[in-house]
Amino acid sequence: MKYIDLENWKRKEHYEFFHRMDYPQFNICMNLDVSNFVKFTKQKGLSFYYSMIYASTTVINQVENFKYRIRDDKVVLHDTIHPSFTDMNKDEKDDLFKLITVELSNDIYEFEKIAKEESENQYDYFGLDKLIGRDDLIYITCIPCISFTHISHTISLNKNDSVPRISWGKYYKQGEKTLLPFSVQANHSFIDGYHVGCYIERLQKFIDEMK
Repeated sequence: MKYIDLENWKRKEHYEFFHRMDYPQFNICMNLDVSNFVKFTKQKGLSFYYSMIYASTTVINQVENFKYRIRDDKVVLHDTIHPSFTDMNKDEKDDLFKLITVELSNDIYEFEKIAKEESENQYDYFGLDKLIGRDDLIYITCIPCISFTHISHTISLNKNDSVPRISWGKYYKQGEKTLLPFSVQANHSFIDGYHVGCYIERLQKFIDEMK
């Protein structure tokens, strides 16, 4: 992690313009083509959900703007962003989700194993001990029963909240393609539509090339 010298930062004007807003968050929803990725996870016996968490977090680390955070009224740039995601208990009678936070690994098989183990071994709902003092995260959730066209998130009216939110819904068939409703919510102080576009293009390429 490093602190950014605002006076010599090329994004200084954009940061100051959006940071003065009461609610600098914005949200973009789109469809990802997961035709290849669904086949890949099924062939390899991987969980689609954990694999998608791995893919979306790995690629978000390739776009620098997603790694900026506001800390104590200063801008920091993290080296690596890690996922904090919702998951359900195996008990079908329990309809409450858990919030699981794990470290990102460089291998999809290792990550899936760790994510699964962490989820199975966490008995409290929010795992707050892993969140204290951290903003090197991306918040991820999934609504696997709905192919949504839009989604919004609960958020405190804190303009310094700069942790992006990633969401997706139920994938569905459209012709020969399998499409996944996908949402990105971010703080405009750091991230523009251009950066979301770069992220989605890289993510699409990443999941298309998984073999």
